[in-house]
Amino acid sequence: MDIITVENLTKIYPVPIKQPGLKGTLAHFFRRTYREVKAVENISFQITTGEIVGFLGPNGAGKTTTLKMLAGLIHPSLGNLRVAGYLPFRRQPKFLQKTSLVMGQKQQLLWDLPALDSLRINAAVYRLPESQFQRRLRELTEMLSLEDKLTQPVRKLSLGERMKAELLAALLHHPQVLFLDEPTLGLDVNAQGAVRDFLRVYNERYEATILLTSHYMGDITALCKRVMLIYEGKLIYDGSLEELLARFAPYREVKIELTQPIPKSKLVQYGELESVEGKQVRFFLRREQLTSTVNRILTDMEVLDLSVTDPPIEEVIGRLFRQRNAQI
Repeated sequence: MDIITVENLTKIYPVPIKQPGLKGTLAHFFRRTYREVKAVENISFQITTGEIVGFLGPNGAGKTTTLKMLAGLIHPSLGNLRVAGYLPFRRQPKFLQKTSLVMGQKQQLLWDLPALDSLRINAAVYRLPESQFQRRLRELTEMLSLEDKLTQPVRKLSLGERMKAELLAALLHHPQVLFLDEPTLGLDVNAQGAVRDFLRVYNERYEATILLTSHYMGDITALCKRVMLIYEGKLIYDGSLEELLARFAPYREVKIELTQPIPKSKLVQYGELESVEGKQVRFFLRREQLTSTVNRILTDMEVLDLSVTDPPIEEVIGRLFRQRNAQI
């Protein structure tokens, strides 16, 4: 069953045009002219109950704008969308009880107060009975390993602890749909892993639907079987992570360690040279040319070590967006 349905969703912002100087300022004051910027253009997709979907794209591609429309924070210019059976921009109380938005660069907890005080405010907003509030608080606190942290002022918590507390606040009312915009932004490796583990367990336990944006590919590979790519406001891919790699990464990554450095000019003949650092060389080789090229490398050069792997997914996506730029 689809819990999120999006059809031809578009968001257009009018941006005023102002010429420099006093003349431009006066003209701008008395008669403004505008140009249209399409932050999101004609995108369509469906997400079923319980899915975790990665939403990827470069800065300014339209990811956050899309999430804000789905969460009801901004009104779409064109198109249709429904989340949990509701029109998000109407912000009906029942819709708000079924959804939640967490933005890694913004906080909802009050800085100088203990997190527990903010959680009590949230419980009052969502009209949770005290017994239900205490039960959910104990459950989520245990899942997030936040024991003895909620009575400290938020400013005293580490960045990872603050992010966990933000998640707790967002999930206190047990939403069916969770929108996450860079939830691990700025966290260290351990904190990122803890947040990912929690989201995985929460999804499995409550069958919550999660739409996740992140610049950390570890978040995507750990949580998402399906990914959507947005570029300049347009949805350019919607499918499985495995299919993305097969479709856009017909390469294998080859790393070699040489007995002595070799000039780049002599290395480029073997394939797409990604980097050379002293004796360490990194190539991208097409899969159909892999065996013959590796044989040439071993024949022509003195190699201490050689490894062949699939390229990291961030390389795949970065390469895809670079190709799109090159076509424009």
